[in-house]
Amino acid sequence: MADTGFDYDLFISYAHIDNQTITKDQEGWIAMLHRALDIRLAQLLGEKPKIWRDPKLGGNDYFNEEIIEELTKAIVLISVLSPRYVKSEWCVREIETFMEIAQQSIGLHLGNKCRIFKVIKTPIPREQHPPETRDLLGYEFYEIDPETGRPHEFMGFGGDPAPEYWEKLEDLAQDIRELLYMLKTRQDGQPSPAPSGVAVYLAETTYDLREERDQIRRELQTRGCIVLPERPLPMYLPELEAVVRENLSRCTLSVHLIGERYGLVPEAADCCILELQNTLSIERSRQAPGFSRLIWLPDDLKPVDERQAAFIRDLQTDPVLQPGDDILQCTLEELKTAIQDKLEPSKVTDDKTSELTRIYLIYDQRDLDAIAPLQHYLYEQKYESLLPLFEGDEADVSEEHQENLRICDGVIIYYGHASEAWLQGKIRDLRKAPGYGRSTPIQAKAIYVAGPETPQKERFRTLEVDEVIRNFGDFSPDHLHAFLDTLQGKKGGRDDG
Repeated sequence: MADTGFDYDLFISYAHIDNQTITKDQEGWIAMLHRALDIRLAQLLGEKPKIWRDPKLGGNDYFNEEIIEELTKAIVLISVLSPRYVKSEWCVREIETFMEIAQQSIGLHLGNKCRIFKVIKTPIPREQHPPETRDLLGYEFYEIDPETGRPHEFMGFGGDPAPEYWEKLEDLAQDIRELLYMLKTRQDGQPSPAPSGVAVYLAETTYDLREERDQIRRELQTRGCIVLPERPLPMYLPELEAVVRENLSRCTLSVHLIGERYGLVPEAADCCILELQNTLSIERSRQAPGFSRLIWLPDDLKPVDERQAAFIRDLQTDPVLQPGDDILQCTLEELKTAIQDKLEPSKVTDDKTSELTRIYLIYDQRDLDAIAPLQHYLYEQKYESLLPLFEGDEADVSEEHQENLRICDGVIIYYGHASEAWLQGKIRDLRKAPGYGRSTPIQAKAIYVAGPETPQKERFRTLEVDEVIRNFGDFSPDHLHAFLDTLQGKKGGRDDG
């Protein structure tokens, strides 16, 4: 890069055994990383990066004056951790020397970015990481098989890279690009300012949701958000609480991903990191009215131990939820929409249509005629009816359904000729509404149980809605009074006649 005062953008520090291959025509792990970063950074920077790597093929790692000289010329050190790396005196000395040199020049940090990037090729216990890297977030190029507990590298020994390899490589390249850009735009030797975007606390989660958390982090960073925490959380309770509180104090939103496993319990704590972060975020929401939380559970979530099952039950029945808190059980894409809505709330317009009270009538197409008197009555009482879409492809129908759930004030599910499975699906959709972009709860919800009369309909009960209206005869406005009173009581405003 031009005008930085350095000869190299990157210095790759690695153990040479990690670049060895089974056959001569294969590309080594380190060589692949070097080539991939060379290409991707050139695309991101608009110019070819300068990367230094000791290319010798010997099995021993050797630290000499040449390496010291090249370390002084590099902006970024990429430290590729492996079992051999952490046992190598020379590899660890490269990190120590880079830190010493960095402190004597422009410092080890630019803004909120450290000039050392920790790439973890093979899993190593954190306490075995070189001390200088233990507090850095790593780029893990492997996954743990939940069945066997064995690690699988994204580019296996002698194999081709898996898709996950490229996702992790993209994370690494984007973060390096940001640091290099910060250095290039510095003026008069003054430290670069920290990013000015909205800060979001993306809670640490369990290993089974690592990839989902990475996706959300990428999404937030693409939007220019500062994603906290920037370092691994301490595993001693007083230190963890202090770090989480400090991070939350900088944020307007926290996002919590709840998986199938309970997670680690820090020293001196009686619950896991998931619960601790949730409790501290509740504390923050009480102190700061503008702070909100999103708690996400995957659609197909099945806890694997009783502690996690109990934690999830407590979340779903939590009496201390604050205004602006949402618990979502939906797809990851719907969570992304909910985050977007939290970060970019819809603006109130002066258009008179914003004064309408909208009621979404959800019904099966076979009940089109039966729903007519209900729809007519609502119109006469000055309520706008939103109706499901029955024509078009599946994507159009689904998009219209989600949009209606996003903008409606109230919902009536008309349970006539449809099956009970259809009804349960629509009830689940009510729970997913925040994932479709709602920023406020639905004001009133009702299920209108209509003919044909069946024993199942007679027995039907649910606490998911405000009213269960049971009417197997002709439509009567009397059946809607309680629902409309609830709607107007929460919305405030008009006499429904």
